[in-house]
Amino acid sequence: MSEERGDGGGTEWERVLMVLRTRMADGAYPLGSQLPPQRELAEEFGVSRDTVQRVMRELSSEGWVRSRQGSGSRVVKRPTHAGTPKHDTPRVRAALGTFIARAFAQKVVQLDVFTLTSESLDAHIRLQSENIRLGDIQPERIELRMLLPSGSLDLPYPRTKSPGEPGQLGQLQDRLRAITRRHTISLRTALRDLHTEGLVSSVHVEIRHVPLTPTFKLYLRPGAEALFGPYEIVERTILLDDGTEVEAQDVLGLGSTLTRHVNDEGDPDSPGSVFMESMQAWFDSCWELLAERD
Repeated sequence: MSEERGDGGGTEWERVLMVLRTRMADGAYPLGSQLPPQRELAEEFGVSRDTVQRVMRELSSEGWVRSRQGSGSRVVKRPTHAGTPKHDTPRVRAALGTFIARAFAQKVVQLDVFTLTSESLDAHIRLQSENIRLGDIQPERIELRMLLPSGSLDLPYPRTKSPGEPGQLGQLQDRLRAITRRHTISLRTALRDLHTEGLVSSVHVEIRHVPLTPTFKLYLRPGAEALFGPYEIVERTILLDDGTEVEAQDVLGLGSTLTRHVNDEGDPDSPGSVFMESMQAWFDSCWELLAERD
């Protein structure tokens, strides 16, 4: 089937999907709210109604929205949270967006990341790149190290629920690898363009691959703070590029519950300090001993 193509090398429906996911995760479309009508979304993004309908089917299969004929689409998935709240105290959300914003507010931006695809990170990197262009923030140096699973690794997800469809299993794995390639290229380009345009004096992006299946995602600001979130396995319908719908077991990284851990420089034995030290040591050991260069 033909696809509308986007500027980032992916399809237009994927571009719209990523933007809407980010808006829901960051609270622009809060829990219980209605998404704009499909006609308005089609006009905003400059795509067809068919493209918007495909996006809505994907969001519905991921559990973000519930759509009813004639009633539109309502957000039914709560954004990521952290902590164990008291019953009378609202939960405080640990969001990737605010974490990345704190990192980019520094003169030297340092990030160490272990993740499945880098899809969530790409969206927030691009947002901060635009903030740099607008002059809202002015980092002098950006250093990003990222660990991703090896492309040759036989991952346990996504998997078809029915073992009798090996062809579809291959398509699901190829789809995941394509998503990873697209977003790593996107964030590399976004950061390197900042250096090329003279907006950031030094940009260093290095991606390595490890023979590990990510069971969690990890974002580190070395010596400062960390976000940690396990991948929850779900059963959902995945829409392939040829329009085929596949019942699969998968993980939804954007909906992972993230917990924030802060290094306490005055107390090396505090839970936050111990967590930071142990996870930084884990990341560094994988980086030096297991990882292969991109």
